Amino acid sequence: MTNDNDRKNKRIMLVDDESDVTYTLETVLEDNGFQVESYTDPTLALSNFRPGLYDLLLLDIKMPEMSGFDVYQKMKEIDSNIKVCFLTASELFYKEYRKLDANTRINREHCPKASQSGRADT
Repeated sequence: MTNDNDRKNKRIMLVDDESDVTYTLETVLEDNGFQVESYTDPTLALSNFRPGLYDLLLLDIKMPEMSGFDVYQKMKEIDSNIKVCFLTASELFYKEYRKLDANTRINREHCPKASQSGRADT
């Protein structure tokens, strides 16, 4: 199980063009001990991205200037080991998601089983 000290060392980059979404997610993540840098502009996020600095990217898929898929592809060129979680309120992007390399997708066997309490077992 992850403890608070482990979380304090984890850095997350959050990119979503909706400021209310970034504010809410950033608040929840920071309240749970993570370090978060959030951006509403994907171009600015990309210019501030550095290899090895982040443990996870949280990327909105549908943004006006550039899609989360495009941001991820460019960031992956900078840091091939970066992990990503895509955010969307739409199912319309499934085909685009499936085009990404197999290492990007999470299969059921990689997900921890939920316990009866509703929390993930680790």
